[in-house]
Amino acid sequence: MFLHGLGSSADDWSQQVPAVAADYRVLLVDLPGHGRSALPRGRLTVGRMAGALEALLLDAGEEPAHVVGLSLGGCVALALALQAPALVRSLTLVNAFARLRPAHRGAALRMALRGLLVAAAPMPAVGALVARTVFPRTEQSALRDVAAARLARTSRRAYAGAMAALARFDVRDALAGVRCPTMVVAGVDDATVGIDAKEALAHAIAGARWVVVPGSGHVTNVDQPAVFNAALREFLAAH
Repeated sequence: MFLHGLGSSADDWSQQVPAVAADYRVLLVDLPGHGRSALPRGRLTVGRMAGALEALLLDAGEEPAHVVGLSLGGCVALALALQAPALVRSLTLVNAFARLRPAHRGAALRMALRGLLVAAAPMPAVGALVARTVFPRTEQSALRDVAAARLARTSRRAYAGAMAALARFDVRDALAGVRCPTMVVAGVDDATVGIDAKEALAHAIAGARWVVVPGSGHVTNVDQPAVFNAALREFLAAH
């Protein structure tokens, strides 16, 4: 089961599906308020999003799932493993965290600017800012354009709600309760989430595999798909 990042959709995983579909049944999920999934009424929380996934897996009668999550999706995957451990066979957490820590002062300022834009600017402006942050290099212009367009399609209310949910998310004291095999993947050049937050996550989960990907930013499965796919397939095969 693949879970995408903030403001995006299941299309985040287009480069992973061919790598695993021959050996696994693949579930591609649009999180609440994203893609084709409606935004529920009331306050959005990471735990509530995990509850929606729990209901999905139970209603579909699925076996325990290998859950792969990017950023927001990784936090939701982590919450799912804590809330419904019988439904999670393994976790792959990509540039996720137990509590949000910006990569550096500049990242904190960009997050504050993003909050202001979400409150006042059109969503295409938000999408353009985020896309420039996650795909900053000249040769990544095509990836940047796709990301910006995808983010622009997310409603202001859904984006703001999910962003606030991440700001409130803190499961540091619960990480000892994660019992399933876990792999934490970190892009070295991630300008959004500090590598210390990701390393702390890996160290706090018993037996977690720590994978650092050079030359990768916040969306490792997209900017380094071959490296990521190889690590993912090896991890899944081991469990």
